[in-house]
Amino acid sequence: MKKSITITGSLGSGKSTVAKKLAEQLGLTYYSTGSAQRQIAQQMGITTLQLNQLAEKDKSIDDKIDAVIKAMNCDGNAYIVDSRLAWHFMPDSFKVKLEVNPTEAANRIFNDTSRSSESKYQNPEEVFNATALRRKSERERFLKYYQVDIEDNTNFDLIIDTSHLSVEEVCMLIQKEFENA
Repeated sequence: MKKSITITGSLGSGKSTVAKKLAEQLGLTYYSTGSAQRQIAQQMGITTLQLNQLAEKDKSIDDKIDAVIKAMNCDGNAYIVDSRLAWHFMPDSFKVKLEVNPTEAANRIFNDTSRSSESKYQNPEEVFNATALRRKSERERFLKYYQVDIEDNTNFDLIIDTSHLSVEEVCMLIQKEFENA
């Protein structure tokens, strides 16, 4: 079985951008649970924060996304998966966590026009507060449903602070460590 790379991390850390670029460089299929969540939120006419809050009471929302990752883990193919919990459902993957300074994350998100189902923020401070609430919601939900702490760095093979690195630099670090794993 080929080895997949799972990428998790803070909101605004560059998970999606890095994962897409890495998938392109390695010729692997890219999957994003964030895209799936944004699509579900958009279909429901709510924000991703509201979807996370709804998911705190309705595990079926997570179950839909988790089922896809569990199936990917068993199909024998290698993937680049951008997800908060894919590392948990793909235990043999190379597990990467991206971190970022929260102020830098807020600025990145505020300036990212591709986030169609995100709230329309007035300033980076609003983003900062919303992302802190979303992270808290996710952490509590994952502890409750899976007994997994997304803040426990012992779960990961590689941790990178992306605050001052380019996408290319992050991809290069991941590739190097992945090849040596």
